[in-house]
Amino acid sequence: MKKIGFLSFGHWSPSAHSQTRSAGDTLLQSIDLAVAAEELGADGAYFRVHHFARQLASPFPLLAAVGAKTNRIEIGTGVIDMRYENPLYMAEDAGAADLIAGGRLQLGISRGSPEQVIEGWRHFGYAPAEGESDADMGRRHAEVFLNVLRGEGFAQPNPRPMFPNPPGLLRIEPHSAGLRDRIWWGSASNDTAVWAAKQGMNLQSSTLKKDESGEPFHVQQAKQIRLYRDAWKDAGHARAPRVSVSRSIFALVNDQDRAYFGRGDGDDQIGVIDDMRAIFGRSYAAEPDKLVAELKADEAIQEADTLLLTVPNQLGVAYNAHVIEAILQHVAPGLGWR
Repeated sequence: MKKIGFLSFGHWSPSAHSQTRSAGDTLLQSIDLAVAAEELGADGAYFRVHHFARQLASPFPLLAAVGAKTNRIEIGTGVIDMRYENPLYMAEDAGAADLIAGGRLQLGISRGSPEQVIEGWRHFGYAPAEGESDADMGRRHAEVFLNVLRGEGFAQPNPRPMFPNPPGLLRIEPHSAGLRDRIWWGSASNDTAVWAAKQGMNLQSSTLKKDESGEPFHVQQAKQIRLYRDAWKDAGHARAPRVSVSRSIFALVNDQDRAYFGRGDGDDQIGVIDDMRAIFGRSYAAEPDKLVAELKADEAIQEADTLLLTVPNQLGVAYNAHVIEAILQHVAPGLGWR
């Protein structure tokens, strides 16, 4: 059975056409949509993280709030830009949010996407070391974060502490056991997917990838997933990895759907992003029977165990709940996912 969740970028705009006109609207509606998705039977509620933008940013207050309001659904990110993060402070936030959620966090982290401002991570107090790129810095922060999540002591205790200490070196608290196995790496290339496998992280492969062969997006993405799984096996990890892909998928089941998305679903697109030739995956919008046939032909969707539906959050909670429900009821069964 394939897990199906949603991924929200958390856009907000004061435009009269937007249902999310402030940051508060986006945050509160994100909680409401996660609650609605759980009631509908969806498996995951994931949120994008962008800095200096009218979108969701600091994820942990939102993840904790969703965790407190829900009982079953996985709660994640896609992705947290590690160039901006203090790995130790992040481990405290992540541990607290995971404990509130009862061990349901699925944290996607990565080097991050192109930014709203020039070298925004510098404003957060971070800079690459000599000879290091910003991407290297993000991976270094990620490695520190992963090590801390193991829960092993590393800090020398004060011999005269304010409160009694347990014996030995101290670790970051609160510690949430098992969270280390629920960290995902958002990869846009084959090389970083292999690196993520070696690090023992799950894989998030989004709707953008470095164009490494000129083949259709879904074919390149499927090859990336297979390379990742081969590298995971070679690394000898004890557990089985998880892999997610993200897609914009809309089942046209009423006139409102057709008005919003009935103009066709387009093709892959090629562009240059951060001096990298990138290929962007297509969207899917069709009647359910046609959708089933098209999704069966998407090699990467078939390779992955988790599908994240990117939702147009500015259309409001009720409509986005309908989008999720339409996929779960009219499309997923035809693919054998339910």
